[in-house]
Amino acid sequence: MATRAEQPENVDTPQGLAYAMTAYLLWGFLPLYMKLVAHMPALEVVAHRVIWSVPIAGLVLIVLRRTSDLVAALRNPRTLAMGCLTAALITVNWGVYVWSIANDRALDAALGYYINPLFSIALAAILLGERLTRLQWVAVALAAAAVVVLWVDAGSLPWAALALTVSWGFYAFFKKSLPIGPNQGFLLEVIILTIPATGYLLWLTAQGQGHFGGSTRDTFLLLGCGVVTAVPLLFYANGAKLMRLSTIGIMQYIAPTMIFLMAVFVFNEPFGQARMIAFPLIWAALVVYSIPMIRDLRNARR
Repeated sequence: MATRAEQPENVDTPQGLAYAMTAYLLWGFLPLYMKLVAHMPALEVVAHRVIWSVPIAGLVLIVLRRTSDLVAALRNPRTLAMGCLTAALITVNWGVYVWSIANDRALDAALGYYINPLFSIALAAILLGERLTRLQWVAVALAAAAVVVLWVDAGSLPWAALALTVSWGFYAFFKKSLPIGPNQGFLLEVIILTIPATGYLLWLTAQGQGHFGGSTRDTFLLLGCGVVTAVPLLFYANGAKLMRLSTIGIMQYIAPTMIFLMAVFVFNEPFGQARMIAFPLIWAALVVYSIPMIRDLRNARR
């Protein structure tokens, strides 16, 4: 994996493509694993995702010899505060995702991650003053229309999808402010989260409600939460440094598409009339949004 000392040019590399594709495929299959732990409370699963990610992320930093960056971050109040913010956002994202899969709302999860790139460009326009092109405004409008369709049909906002969109959008936004590399940043976040996660699990055990140690199957599933959490994130973080931003932007549709197909054909979630209208609106928005990126890729190849 690339270290921060290696500053690759802004081009697509085979290694970067392999890293990014591995990450998105792992995220695409993640609902299958989350279904296996669906009988456990979402908060308990998230706590174990945090705790068992620490040794994996720590081992990566040791191999890359970047532990000094983490120590410096822990001593910097501003970096530590920003790490607490991104850690809180990723906790919300993980919690809603686990809850969605466990409660047969995988389609909402897919919708949330489909909307995310469109939310990010709207966020850039609002918070950074970036000007959107006509195509980008059209894409945002189509996504908003899809949310309205689902809202009217259900009588309430699709809060799970919106929570995933907003939490990941702000996480990515503030993550850019962390003055450390992606591997160090991820370990910083899970170290921060280890404190409340451990406290919660100790309380759960004291109440006799914890699943860790209750059965061999549950124990190994909870241990595996660290692997399915840390590994794709680390692959993605390193792949993004070795690829063009526009290429990564197009590839990000892989995971929600896999989640969508899994929800419909594996989990047999109902795909009613409202979703038959909303999802094509989202797909149309993503096509419109992707046109400039595809154009840039073609120009770069020429």
